[in-house]
Order: sequence, then structure tokens, then C-alpha cells
Amino acid sequence: MRVPGGDRRRHAGRRQPPERSTVPPPVRSPCVGVPSLSRLRVGDHRVSVGGSSRERDEGASVVVTLCKPAVSVPEHVITMEETLDLARSHHEGHPQLGLALRLIGNTGVTRRHIVQPIEETLKHPGFEERNVRYEAEAKARVPAVVKEALENADLRAADIDMIVYVSCTGFMMPSLTAWMINNLGFPSHTRQVPIAQLGCAAGGAAINRAHDFCTAYPEANVLIVACEFCSLCYQPTDLGVGSLLSNGLFGDAVAAAVVRGHGGRGIALERNNSYLVPDTEDWIAYSVRSTGFHFLLDKRVPGTMEPLAPALRELAGEHGWDAGKLDFYIIHAGGPRILDDLSHFLEVPPEAFRFSRATLTEYGNIASAVVLDAVRRLFEEGGQPEGARGILAGFGPGITAEMCLGRWTDGAESPVRKALGARRIVGYSPRPVRTSA
Repeated sequence: MRVPGGDRRRHAGRRQPPERSTVPPPVRSPCVGVPSLSRLRVGDHRVSVGGSSRERDEGASVVVTLCKPAVSVPEHVITMEETLDLARSHHEGHPQLGLALRLIGNTGVTRRHIVQPIEETLKHPGFEERNVRYEAEAKARVPAVVKEALENADLRAADIDMIVYVSCTGFMMPSLTAWMINNLGFPSHTRQVPIAQLGCAAGGAAINRAHDFCTAYPEANVLIVACEFCSLCYQPTDLGVGSLLSNGLFGDAVAAAVVRGHGGRGIALERNNSYLVPDTEDWIAYSVRSTGFHFLLDKRVPGTMEPLAPALRELAGEHGWDAGKLDFYIIHAGGPRILDDLSHFLEVPPEAFRFSRATLTEYGNIASAVVLDAVRRLFEEGGQPEGARGILAGFGPGITAEMCLGRWTDGAESPVRKALGARRIVGYSPRPVRTSA
């Protein structure tokens, strides 16, 4: 049972980080050829934050591991056949209905899961009621997924130092992270990092921000939660071809995963980076109106792998790897064209993207949860041999790519400390205790 003020009392006697000198020692940047952030000049702007956690602080052994994700999809299902029938009946007479039907059929999505029966989904009760539904569904569905993710990582809620919550399909303030801390047993000092505006790229961004945090604080653990109810953003008055395609592409899901700063089995993260394709910020966007979020999808989006593939190659090349010769690939499945083009530009066989394709086929595009579900499928295939190399990438509005490299590790587990007093608060610096003269 949690006792009011208990977090403060547990600080006593806990091992704290050592006092740091005010003059930073020379530090080798984890990114090849880039000076340490603390030594950057104004003109030094090409910095890949995160870098190789294995090289941090000149040889310190820091292995940051993405553990097995937990994924849950709602109980209501709509098949491809039902989607096409609904498009025909609701948009009879639409001048581009034939094109929209072909595009939906080409997605390869066989079924999607949604939080309401399709009859309710097709109604629009108003933005307020939809957002109330979003909050209720999130609070009902997130706890079980979080519990499973913690169990997969062999940790407890009390072991988590930061929660990264990503979602672009509803809005809450405070974020769901505050509710989770108050109701799911997380310490009151848990950092909260809600990310709402990176769309489908947010899954990759969450992994990268967790990697950065655990690299800075090697004993830290970060929980990632992706909560996407895309069906609550359906807009019956949006009749463009891009909107009709989206109505047959997106699905709902909740996913969670833990990134451990020490121990754990999974993908040992080594380097990460972000890339923005210049002058494309209006290609994937929301128009926020009184009726809610209206999704805008430019017809040029499927062609974005041509400028993004070199960014993936550059990231791998800076790490001494060849992006076309890796052992596993976790790629955001925005649609089949995205996967087909990236396979072409990286010169890898289509089978290399099998985890992402399976997510797209069985669940549709579940936004920021795609990469976590693809990682889950990697685990359920049996993982990879120790040291196998791979890349993970999420793509979304901006056009933004969030990318990271890692190796598979079966990670020798160190005993998890069960006593709360054995856990320090990561980054906590206590005030000195004054003694009377």
C-alpha cells in the first residue's frame, strides 16, 4: 500500500549520485566525429544526440535495452470486405470512388480493430463526446498493457523513472501519465514526457528519448506507452481520396514497452537520430476544427522513402554498419508503398520487413504503436542470435523520421532489487543536511 509522503521517507539512506564537479571533464561524444554537447560552439549544429551508449564516457559499459512490448487491440473488428462495402454504400456517386476502392484494396489490410462497433464509429456525436470516450477507453485499456510490459521486463512500477506517453488521437491535460502515477503504483518522482504531435513517428521518438535518458542515467528504466484510437478521429464529411483511404487504413491499439538502463533481453540500443524532410510539414497534418481532428494526407507521402532512405543509410554508416546488410528491420508500416519503396532503396528483400507487414495486414496502420507491435512480433518469432544487428524507424508528420540502431541481446539478468530502499531516484540531488554548531 502506498503511504502519503512515503516517497520522501524512502529517500533516507538511499544511495545518491556522486557530487559532480562544476567543471566538466573531457568527454568523448558518443557520435563519431562530433564534439561533446557541453563543448559545442554556436556553429556546431549537426549533432546526433543519443549516439552509442556502449561508448559513453570513454568506455563505460552502458547497455540500454528495449524489452518485449505488450500490445492490445480492441474487441470490435472490421474486415477489408466490410470496409469496401461501407465505402460503396456511403459514398455512392463519389466521382473518385473507384480510385479510393482500389487504394483501400491495395493496402493489404485484412482487418482492423476499433473501440466501438462500426455503427457507433460512423456517427459523429461531437468533439467533446469523442474526447470523453478517448479518455475513458485509455484509462480502461492502458493498465493491463502496462502490467504486461513491466512483467516482460522483470520490473515493477516502482522501478520506473520516466514514462513516455505517445498519442495523437485524443487530448488530455494533465496527460494520462499523471493518472498512471496516481493509480498504477508509479513513484511520485516519475518523470512525465507526453508526446502528442509526432503522429506515427512518435513510437520511434519514444524509444529514442528513452534511450537518451537511460544513457544519461545508466540505472534508469523508462516505460513507453502508445495509445492510439484512430477510429475516434473519423470525419464523415471529409470526402477527399486521402480521407477515404485513411478510413480503410487506420486501426486502434494500445502498446507499452520498457527500456532498461541495465539488464533485460531484447534490442540493445546503440545509436539514434532524427531527420526532417525539408518543406514537407503540410504533407501529413491535422486541421483542428470544432468537429475535432481532420486528418490531411498529401498524395506525395508514399514517395517519401526516396529522401528518407539516405538518412537511414547515413545513420548506419556513421556506426560502421551497412543499412542494406542488417539482420532485422523494424519499420513503420504506414502503407505497403512505404515498405516496398524502402525495400527497393535499401536493397533488402521484402521479407526483411515481415514484422511490419504482419502488423499492417492484421491491425492496419496503428500509428505510433506500429513499431512496438513489430518489435513484439520479432520477439515472438524467437528473437535473434546474440549480437544480431538491426534498425528501427518510425515515420510521421514533418515529414519526420525517428531512427535507431541496436543489437539483439539475451542479456544476463542481474537480480532485480526488491527493496525500494535499494533504488536510488535517478537524477535526484538531495540538499545537504545542516547540523547545528
